[in-house]
Amino acid sequence: MRIEAYTQVQQLYKTSTTKAGATKKSQAASDQLELSTMGKDYRVAKQAVAAAPDVREDVTAPLKKSINAGTYQVSNESFADKLLAKYEEMR
Repeated sequence: MRIEAYTQVQQLYKTSTTKAGATKKSQAASDQLELSTMGKDYRVAKQAVAAAPDVREDVTAPLKKSINAGTYQVSNESFADKLLAKYEEMR
């Protein structure tokens, strides 16, 4: 290792081996973070999703009630029609 090359690199980055120089350099530099408008919109959407309940009780409560009562009936034809419609959407 060439000592003069190390000295040149040290001068290039203006590093200092003294404690006062290191403190002075760290005070001058600061990190900043800027979010784009898309990032801000994403953050707002993420917070809204986190605040929303996982289960929509207004939809599931009547189904749960009819299943527990034993009155929930599924039409095979209706189920098949909906299944085929979903399949057609995916194609």
